[in-house]
Formats: sequence, structure tokens, C-alpha cells
Amino acid sequence: MIYFKLPYNEQLYSTDQNQNIESVSFYSFDNQQQINFTGSILETSEQNLQIDLMNMDLLKDESHFSVETKNEYVSTLHHVIEVIKENNLPKLVYSRRKIFKDFNKIDLKESFNNVCSTYPNAFRYIFNDGQNAWMGAFSEVLGKFNKSTHEFETMALAGTLPVSEEWSEKEIEEQKPVTTYIQDILKNYSDTVQQSETYDHVSGNIKHLRTDFKTNIEPEMLDRLIQDLHPTPAVCGIPKDFCKENIQRYEKYPRELYAGYIKVETQESILYFVNLRCARLYKDSVHVFVGGGITAQSTPEKEWIETELKSEAILKNLVISN
Repeated sequence: MIYFKLPYNEQLYSTDQNQNIESVSFYSFDNQQQINFTGSILETSEQNLQIDLMNMDLLKDESHFSVETKNEYVSTLHHVIEVIKENNLPKLVYSRRKIFKDFNKIDLKESFNNVCSTYPNAFRYIFNDGQNAWMGAFSEVLGKFNKSTHEFETMALAGTLPVSEEWSEKEIEEQKPVTTYIQDILKNYSDTVQQSETYDHVSGNIKHLRTDFKTNIEPEMLDRLIQDLHPTPAVCGIPKDFCKENIQRYEKYPRELYAGYIKVETQESILYFVNLRCARLYKDSVHVFVGGGITAQSTPEKEWIETELKSEAILKNLVISN
């Protein structure tokens, strides 16, 4: 069972599960896990959402993960920053799980509705395949391919601040290599790449720096291009392979679907969304995944505050009973 809304579109969608086609797929960060929802994508109703979510049977949390404390996070981040300085890395993305257990029950329908209302410019979803239940909303587009025109769009998204704060050198320098990274990849597929100016991208209570790209590619190149782009510097770092190794070395938990991507195929287009503001749902806990782009100029205490701010994307929208 899956329900979702597309960016800037309040129509609720699901899949009919009748056809042997994969219309919505979730890929893990390490590409080792894939969850597919088959069938044609159809418009559906709030009533169907209500019925399915009321009957949704969540698993108990038997992951045995413990919460990473602020002191543990800050201590690890000091080591990560040393790795960044020693290897002259532009950035490395370090993440953590925030595990929330202070509730008896979650009203999933109202929680999902809250997420949808808070993030109208995001891809918003909730699903349960019997073993995995997740909810999320994020507006970074990994790729958008028009089947008729063969136009491909993507974006460079990096740097995070509360909406009210001004950009500093740290965020500006963090975004530059992300833009260069995507430029260099797209040039391998097309001689003509259009690039926008960098501008503010607001997502709820925080903002990012964003640069857009457009080009044309051959359809048979699409899968390879997506694999070249994923994981983007926004969720991994630069250089990609070295950063992935150090993410596995320093992070306390597997990322699972966090920082992976979502593929949605319609008759007209193929859409790919980065799965960032998300949580895994259990009967007795919610695991919220949050991270940040770490640079040589990063301050561990400030990065902790940033992850706390990002965790509100899910936590502040949960409707719970204690």
C-alpha cells in the first residue's frame, strides 16, 4: 500500500496493484534494497487513505538501535572534520537517526496530511509493504525525464539554514562543488546544458541554495545517468566513493532508504526524488533520519542544531496520543 502527492499537486495518488509493472520504486542509499509498488498510478480519495491507514498494521521495533547522544555526535563529527581537512574534501555528509518513542499511538492519516500541508513543493508519501513502513517529504529532484521531448532536468541543492538567517561563506562554499559535480556529469551526456542562477529554495522552516539544470538525453542513457548522479553530494559528499567509505566507517546506523531515491513512472514522464526528510514507522517508535553537509569550516555543535531542526520536518507533524 502506498499513497503519495507530487510537488505542487494536492491530488492524492496510489497504485492499482493489478498490472505487472513497477510504477513507484524506492532505492536504498547503497542500492542494495529496492521496494516496488506495481500497477498503474491512479487518483484516489481521502476516504481510501483513511481506511487503509486505520487498518495499517505496523511492526514492533526490534532493531535494538540506541539513540546517539549529542556528545557522541559531536565527538564523531570532530573525527569526520579531521578526515575532511586531511584529504582536502569539499564536503562529506554525516547523518544520524533520531528515535522517538514517547507515544501510545500515532494518527497516521492526520500526520500524513500535516506533512502534505507543510511541504506543498515536495514529493510526499506514506507506504507499508508489510515489512517496511515509511513516511517522508522532500523536494530535491534527482531527475525528471520527459518521454516525449527527451528533456532531462535536475538540480544542485546544498546548504541549510533557518529561513530567517543570512547565508554565510560555509553554506555558499558547500553548494559550489555540488553545482560543479552535476555540471561535469551532465556534460558526459550532452553538449548543451542550461544552468540557472543560484537561488533560495524554501522547505518548511529551513532553506537551501539551489541551482537548476536542463539538457536533452537519449532514453537509453537515463538509467546510467541516474546511477552517475546518485548518491549526489547533497547526501554523500565529494569525491563520492571516498565519502561513501567514510560514511560507512563513522555513521552509527545503516541509512536504509534514507538518502536513497524514489522513482515514479507515469505515461508522460519518469520522476526521481531524493528521499531525505523521512522516517521509518514502527508500532512503538519512529526513526527519523537527518544529516548535514560537513565541511572544513563546520562547527559540530551547530551541525547538531541543524539536524534537530531537520528532524522537525517529520516530528512536528506527527499527531500522537501519549
